[in-house]
Amino acid sequence: MTARNSLERVLSVLEVFSEDRLEWTPEQLMEELGYSRPTLYRYLKTLKDAGFLISMPGTGFTLGPKVVEMDYLMRKSDPVILNGQKYLERFVGKYPCAALLVRWYGTRILCVASECSTPDAISSYSRGRPMPLARGAISRSIMAFLPRRQLLPLIEQNLADLRAIGLGETSEAVQDSFRKVRKAGVAIAYGEVTPGVVGIAAPVFDTGKSPIASICLTIPGNDISGNRLDQMAAEIRAAAEAISDELSRRRCDKIEK
Repeated sequence: MTARNSLERVLSVLEVFSEDRLEWTPEQLMEELGYSRPTLYRYLKTLKDAGFLISMPGTGFTLGPKVVEMDYLMRKSDPVILNGQKYLERFVGKYPCAALLVRWYGTRILCVASECSTPDAISSYSRGRPMPLARGAISRSIMAFLPRRQLLPLIEQNLADLRAIGLGETSEAVQDSFRKVRKAGVAIAYGEVTPGVVGIAAPVFDTGKSPIASICLTIPGNDISGNRLDQMAAEIRAAAEAISDELSRRRCDKIEK
């Protein structure tokens, strides 16, 4: 077994933890992953010694404190957060809303920073909770800007959900909907993720052609009108472009050094 395969097998232990399954016994892990007992226990010891997993006598394994430590370091180092936080604060200072920065990795969409100016939560997906891939403004603001070779498999895999929200009955029709988002530079969704809430999102890029993140504003539908919606969409698009410019400059500066 190569070092890469071994690393992938270790990481697969962490991948099974989710909101629906927060604790696993060794027996459950062996059944889920198909690893032998000696192999699994070797991986569990490695992850436990590193702080990625913890366990108590007579209980299963759960995620450990190293995850929290790395989360803290990410907040201090992620350029999307460092360059985008001021825009979140600006939006919540101006509107009764939640403002979010969302990272795209693999096939997952995850909030990495957020601010809120309302007493009640108006986003169903708080920081760290994976979001639906085929619903909401955030999803569309990212999917619409993906290269065709990357986009088409995602459309096929999520076509039922995309149909359900009215983006089209076929892959071609969905692509037409995404082309409109690309032209506008911003995606708007009405109550697709959180009932009664309007989401407005725009993609964030670094130096590449594919989006790496999205900035989004969510606001109760009764607090928004046509003209105000247009204004907010323009502000979100401008913030996304400004963050993208900063990330691009940062990348170029590092290359020159």
